Amino acid sequence: MVSKRLGQSAGGKRKFLAVIDETPECVRAATYAAWRAKTSGGAAVLLYIIQPGDFQHWLGVEKIMRAEASEEADTRLARVAESLREEVGIEPETVVREGDIVEEINAVIEADREIAILVLAAGDGKEGPGPLVSAAAGKGATFPIPVTIVPHALSDDEIQSLS
Repeated sequence: MVSKRLGQSAGGKRKFLAVIDETPECVRAATYAAWRAKTSGGAAVLLYIIQPGDFQHWLGVEKIMRAEASEEADTRLARVAESLREEVGIEPETVVREGDIVEEINAVIEADREIAILVLAAGDGKEGPGPLVSAAAGKGATFPIPVTIVPHALSDDEIQSLS
């Protein structure tokens, strides 16, 4: 069970959490989260999760791979954050975690009581909307806060008008 959210009436601000990865649709989720944050007086949080299964090698190789993954996460978050600064005019928070995606999303939500909405973007590929959206829509994952799913095909103008 997630702790009670810290709403505006209790001095908090509504935060919109977007998961950043290497998929093109994640930028749609980040853009929507940023515009919703701006129009509601809230904040956007960008989360990048490093998969731990990638580091099962010898100790030296594991350290190098972990450092490379961390650098990749920082670079990807910095690019998306810079884009949001320029396009939306907000300063997003960034978080890097390592572990299982669903567990880490839930851990970030639990750690920050102002996070009130999880924003995911659906992919438009033949493989379906993506693993997180599929998990959120099915029984694979449960999140303790509302989830907004943004269609990949929405333009920046459409996202802004919906926010």
